[in-house]
Amino acid sequence: MDTVLEAHGLTKIFQNVTAVENLTIEVNRGEVVGFLGPNGAGKTTAVRMLCGIIAPTRGYAIVAGIRPEKEVERLHEVIGLLTETPGFYERLSAKRNLLFFGRFYKHIDAEVKTEYYLKSMGLWERRNDRVGSFSKGMKQRLALARALLHEPQVLFLDEPTAGLDPETALDVRSLVKSLRDEGRTIILCTHNLEEAELLCHRIALIKTQLLEMDTPENLRMRLFPRQLVVEMEVISRNVIETVNDLVFVQKVQQDGSHLLVEMDDIDRWRSTVIESIVQTGGKIISVQEKKHSLEEVYLKLLHEKNNSVGA
Repeated sequence: MDTVLEAHGLTKIFQNVTAVENLTIEVNRGEVVGFLGPNGAGKTTAVRMLCGIIAPTRGYAIVAGIRPEKEVERLHEVIGLLTETPGFYERLSAKRNLLFFGRFYKHIDAEVKTEYYLKSMGLWERRNDRVGSFSKGMKQRLALARALLHEPQVLFLDEPTAGLDPETALDVRSLVKSLRDEGRTIILCTHNLEEAELLCHRIALIKTQLLEMDTPENLRMRLFPRQLVVEMEVISRNVIETVNDLVFVQKVQQDGSHLLVEMDDIDRWRSTVIESIVQTGGKIISVQEKKHSLEEVYLKLLHEKNNSVGA
């Protein structure tokens, strides 16, 4: 894998408050990593250090081969940043705003890139309108265009859909998904767990420290036992006992019309469970593996962390 972002023991202390402690991560080129965590967990502080906006108290980062605290101007040529509240010159048009910012980058043709990204973000027809007349969603799309103008190697998105109406948020997520599909490297800070599930290859759960970093699926497998959910017309005691007697079944529970069968190798034993139920006279409506939501994963990880701190 081609590592494009590294953090080694990254720590930030404001007076006597530790905002980020010993953050150590690696992000590969073309990967989307979601920074998740409660308010005040240090996500934005971590991004600000990675972008060279603030210096770490301890530790260091390497982003696209650059140490942020040593070559911040060079770093800003190869990263893009979308903040939660992007600022523009409200009395200038969308086009003039992008041209202004684009001309800071000598390696691009600002005119060409401005036209390309205004069209990509669906703003070309409004290019000559003052930004002050734009809705929040339009400003967010314009901010994404600004962050992409110089074709950055790493894109940082801090709450890109916060405060947007559902339709506009869906549009912004679709844009980010298209960037992911292009192979962009993206760090996404979000409180929206469905958004993280849709867009991220891996998630990093941060609460001052890095609690976990893995794919959502791997975290599910570690935190929760695998369960086959069998919906039936009627669940008899005989069916429950028959399934429970299967040697590979670890636990059986009834939840209304659903039979929850816990076992490690569902793919191998699914047909055997179904056959046993049918032979016992059970009438099956549907069979599927239980999939725990990212919200369940997130809350369980936080609960484990809180318990370990209190122990």
